[in-house]
Amino acid sequence: MVLRRRLSCAAMAHPDPLVNPKAFADHARGWTAPAAEPREGEFENSLRPRLLAEFVGQRQVAENLRVALEAARARGEALEHVLLAGPPGLGKTSLARILASELGVRLHATAGPALDRPRDLVGILTQLQPRDVLFVDEVHRIPAAVEEYLYTAMEDFQIDLTLDQGAHARVLPLTLNRFTLVGATTREGLLSAPFRGRFGHLERLGPYPDEDLVEILLRSARILEVALEREAARVLAARSRGTPRVANRFLRRVRDLAQVTGARSIDAALVADALTRLGVDQHGLEELDRRILACLGRSSEPLGLKTIAAAVGESEDTIEDVYEPHLLRSGFVQKTARGRRLTPAGKRALGASGAPRERDLFG
Repeated sequence: MVLRRRLSCAAMAHPDPLVNPKAFADHARGWTAPAAEPREGEFENSLRPRLLAEFVGQRQVAENLRVALEAARARGEALEHVLLAGPPGLGKTSLARILASELGVRLHATAGPALDRPRDLVGILTQLQPRDVLFVDEVHRIPAAVEEYLYTAMEDFQIDLTLDQGAHARVLPLTLNRFTLVGATTREGLLSAPFRGRFGHLERLGPYPDEDLVEILLRSARILEVALEREAARVLAARSRGTPRVANRFLRRVRDLAQVTGARSIDAALVADALTRLGVDQHGLEELDRRILACLGRSSEPLGLKTIAAAVGESEDTIEDVYEPHLLRSGFVQKTARGRRLTPAGKRALGASGAPRERDLFG
């Protein structure tokens, strides 16, 4: 199947990171970062599954939710509150949308940082219809006062609305329709025990195996009307760090290269070329990953996070949240009581990538 979309003058003028080195340099956060970019929302929404049967991977989580959905529908009740925990890009938002779709109700979405005060919740909660789903992303970032205000709403489906101030203040109890709160968090440990205990379902999502990512990529390619060979999907999956968001981001960039070069289909060679242009090697490592490994490789002693951050010129939070999980999961870096150290597998990966040494603080 020929790629249907043709390169327009507007597309040629747009800064394409595969053909424009400056555009690549501007992508400071990294191609493999699991968090969504501001402009990825529309692209991601077009690829999200609508039903649980379309959701690929996380089999135990999907099965647990399927049972809960069938039971709630059979009783005609609202689904119990659901907490979805795991790293970014694994499908927490997609699952929240699926739950609302499967229940045939509206999805009301907000984020923890947007709920500064309890009054911010009142308007949202009072608008919920019976069995509606309220999705709160980054639920661990809800302030303590708002979190405590949610307790009675989640448990008793009632809130107290304070009218007036001072001596004339009075409390008006409001009864809410029974709803389902779906919380998504990347930092489950930051939730208080009372708050976490009010969720009836706690599901933890983990990195996807390559075979699941292959199926996700093939499905995305069909939606995008792109001819993607299975072997090419395997190459993409192997370098996507077990994250569907990263895999689909790579597919988008490979689609651009196929369009620019006039390729009739996407094969493994085209994928390898595209990822090389993006600076992503066969282990899914990009420049900052290799600089972290090089930093550790040039030191005979384990290094602390602060030292690594100073050496590579990146913040400690970014290294710990974005880059380190993949390095630890791949066995390239090991955490010890004294700090991080490079493993033999990390040395082999660093040698295979041919990482430059001159940027290392210990060179």
